[in-house]
Amino acid sequence: MSGAPIVARSSSAEETRGIGAALAPVLRPGDMLLLVGDLGTGKTTFTQGLAAGLGVTAPVTSPTFTLVRAYACPEPGPGPGGGEAIRTLLHADLYRLERLRDVVELGLGELVEDDAVAVIEWGDMAGSLFGPEVLTVRLAAGSGSCGAPSADDEGADDEGADDERIVTLEADGSWVERADALAHALGPWKR
Repeated sequence: MSGAPIVARSSSAEETRGIGAALAPVLRPGDMLLLVGDLGTGKTTFTQGLAAGLGVTAPVTSPTFTLVRAYACPEPGPGPGGGEAIRTLLHADLYRLERLRDVVELGLGELVEDDAVAVIEWGDMAGSLFGPEVLTVRLAAGSGSCGAPSADDEGADDEGADDERIVTLEADGSWVERADALAHALGPWKR
């Protein structure tokens, strides 16, 4: 079961980070977010904001060459609704993987079970492996963008990439139950 897409518009890298940070309170341990978008559309920038929203203070960079990076979240209180707290943010990048078997061998499904949340760049490549319990976050260049790749998905921040981005959330599985909370979180940027 899928919910209606939630669409937001960002006019700068800082706003894209803000969208990511705004989603942090809606997350629960075990959640998986699949980031989808062309090179330079802000996948790492979005993840930087999400990490900040979870209290991560370490620099967040693209895991293109390491495949998966783990960031400790500070000792949090109870999670949303008094449930388990998120202790780790897993940031994966599937760009360089050529086979679904390579994705399976990363063991992201098992890693996320231990009080973690996973954000997976180029997640569309392996969406079928994770089943319906994912939030797909599509990032696209907006009408003001030239569409040229930035350093975003090549391992560096895209501080200079201040072009408009369209961020679309597609909720599946149990994420549909949180659609109202997702829409509320994106209120300032909703289209």
